[in-house]
Amino acid sequence: MEITSGPFFTTSTGLIDSIDKKLMVVLRDGRKLIGTLRSFDQFANLVLQDTIERIYVGNCYGDIPRGIFLIRGENVVLVGEIDLDKEEQINLRQVPVEEILVAQREELEEKEKVDKIRSKVLHDQGFCVDSAQNDLY
Repeated sequence: MEITSGPFFTTSTGLIDSIDKKLMVVLRDGRKLIGTLRSFDQFANLVLQDTIERIYVGNCYGDIPRGIFLIRGENVVLVGEIDLDKEEQINLRQVPVEEILVAQREELEEKEKVDKIRSKVLHDQGFCVDSAQNDLY
């Protein structure tokens, strides 16, 4: 049986075709980074150049320039190549960073209120609610 490097090659060496391409990386904490992949290793640690952190709220987004960014492989949830032809065709409105950060904070506060109410209702019905908001053991 011959093993070939193709679209189904799932180890970190599958990233070799993505070198010098623009990628979006989603991290475990929910951050989305967009940059050009310059290097990686066997642990899927990534080095992105000209990186921006993109924050989405509703139909708006804001970009925070981050420059050279080293990402530890264990924090990577998703890596996807960006189609440069379709990148400009997004149906989202770009807003200043300050505005998107305020909107993000408001969205998180609203989510916390809803989660608190949900937890209380579940607790009143006899369910045990796990309030940990991370994937640590």
